[in-house]
Amino acid sequence: MVLARFMKILSPNFVWRYKNKIINIHPSLLPSFPGPQAYRQAYERGVKIIGVSSHFVTMHLDEGPIIAQDCFHVSPNMTMKEIIAEGQRIEASTLLKAVKLYLEKRLDVYWGVVKEI
Repeated sequence: MVLARFMKILSPNFVWRYKNKIINIHPSLLPSFPGPQAYRQAYERGVKIIGVSSHFVTMHLDEGPIIAQDCFHVSPNMTMKEIIAEGQRIEASTLLKAVKLYLEKRLDVYWGVVKEI
């Protein structure tokens, strides 16, 4: 199951039933800026590198094992709108990478850490 812009929390029972089978994309370099409005949080904190994380969904919000990440540098004159647009561009490619690795059975999760095999 793949979640993209899915802004609801799944029940613990559902998540447990599909452990390491639900992939989400999050607009930050987790574990930084979990939850909603991650781009805004990063922008307001003045971070110089903003990124995205694809991860397996767990019962804890945006804390699942990280599958793939990507990032971009923030130039001093970038607007919030430009940051969101660039972030969404790399969200798509990062999510695609994670799904492909999963479908090709190239992921191993051991003690909450994803290894590419």
